[in-house]
Amino acid sequence: MQILGDRKFIEAAFDSEEELERVVVANSEFLFGPSSLYFPKALIRTKDGFGTIPDGFVIDLSARRWFVVEAELATHGVWSHIAPQVAKQIIAAMNPASRQLLNDLIVEKVREDAAAMEKFADEGIEVIDIRRVLGRILETNPIVGMPIDAISSDLREWASTLRVTVKLWIVRKHVEFGYPERVLYEIPEEFRPALDTEENDTTDGQGDRYAVTIADLIQGGFLRDGQKLLMHWKPRNGDKRNFEGVVRASGEIKVFSKAFTSPSYTAVYALQSPGSSRSTENGWVKWKTEDGVLISALREQYLHSLVGTSSTA
Repeated sequence: MQILGDRKFIEAAFDSEEELERVVVANSEFLFGPSSLYFPKALIRTKDGFGTIPDGFVIDLSARRWFVVEAELATHGVWSHIAPQVAKQIIAAMNPASRQLLNDLIVEKVREDAAAMEKFADEGIEVIDIRRVLGRILETNPIVGMPIDAISSDLREWASTLRVTVKLWIVRKHVEFGYPERVLYEIPEEFRPALDTEENDTTDGQGDRYAVTIADLIQGGFLRDGQKLLMHWKPRNGDKRNFEGVVRASGEIKVFSKAFTSPSYTAVYALQSPGSSRSTENGWVKWKTEDGVLISALREQYLHSLVGTSSTA
């Protein structure tokens, strides 16, 4: 139950899979990360020409990975519906022709989308390099990204058997008690899946970047209580703005009078203060130390330090 004052919202079933899909499309950055780009349904094919259409594809520019997205309801059978459908999508996505098609579609879409271009710029990707970077991302194995309203034991078992990584996010629907037309949706905090078959894989020094917190960086000695962080922002038709945040021992970043555990939410709050309409931002590639080091770079150092620790354990 969710409570807002004297209002009570109780969990309810989605009316249809399409309703869940709409929630995922509208909030994709909060599921797949602020540096992600969501592309809706596109036809891809297996080598023998069999057509299959996932709900969408996601390119995560920060982590250089991509997702085949399939929103599902738990009422659908795992072995009769979900497993065979996703298997066909994975096979089709592995087809070089499908990957080339996706690259072409994404490049065309990005050229028409100023916000998407900004995300490439935030990651230091020049316009001339967009197709090349996308090609390298699409050469890797896709991740199965599945927003779903509940996770059964069968679904967990199936996910563990796949040779590709599977990430499952639980998305819930709530309606106000007595007023079922008033709907509230619940999505995970900070892009974290409820089930991640890659969760414990840090052998390459990468691990899951989105699982790292400011508290982790403090504990690892990469940030300290009271340390200043800086962020610069220049709107297209405005003057450059400088923001200052302060690291707190609790694992938060304080900007102005508010503190957040998420660097991204902290960045959004700062950007909205002068009137920006942005609702998402990748704070990891925005906040820097006074020495000019991005906290995303500190995050990478932290992940590599975990590998060194595990190898000597």
